[in-house]
Amino acid sequence: MGESDSATSGIVVLISGEGTNLQAILDQAACAELGAPVSAVISNRPGVRGLHRAREAGVPDRVVDHTAHAGREVFDAALMAEIDAWQPRLVVLAGFMRILTDAFVRHYRGRMLNIHPSLLPLYPGLNTHARALAAGDRWHGATVHFVTEDLDSGPPVLQARVPVLDGDTPDTLAARVREQEHRMYPLAIRWFIAGRLELSGNRAMLDGEPLPPSGYPMEDLNSEASHE
Repeated sequence: MGESDSATSGIVVLISGEGTNLQAILDQAACAELGAPVSAVISNRPGVRGLHRAREAGVPDRVVDHTAHAGREVFDAALMAEIDAWQPRLVVLAGFMRILTDAFVRHYRGRMLNIHPSLLPLYPGLNTHARALAAGDRWHGATVHFVTEDLDSGPPVLQARVPVLDGDTPDTLAARVREQEHRMYPLAIRWFIAGRLELSGNRAMLDGEPLPPSGYPMEDLNSEASHE
């Protein structure tokens, strides 16, 4: 087990870098708005800003350095052992820049979420903002989805769109997408912790009803209260 019984059934967040989505999650956890505590923050890279964010919030931080392990399978086994020590109810990927093995994903099936900076199924993988601009897209955005074995292809939960503006660069577009990410990720976590969100087969379900294939559109949520 982790450091205390209060960690049990909490949330473990995996990061690799800056941790801006982590910060949005920590802010809501501090106000008891998530419905469960963040038990631990785990990074595959030492010294990143996200670890400092965890410490500033009083959340235990751990490092499982992927460079110290001989291959993906060995690293994933070590990471799984660290996660399971906290007995989390939910595992949240927040800028975790590792491709996970199928065995790892199956172990947490139905209780692991990711957020991806594109309107999935468009642009899985990296450099999504530049790819959207290069394609001349009018809309871009982000998607919260359950994690399955196929990269960035799990059932969507929430999707937020932002317009692509004249003169946008990857950085300016990313900044507007990130604003939406910070709204939508804590909301999806709250739904899960409240028992409203689940993975059934290969479909995300909210309140027992299947969500649209692209996930619930954030623009249809006039306020969080309208769907709480």
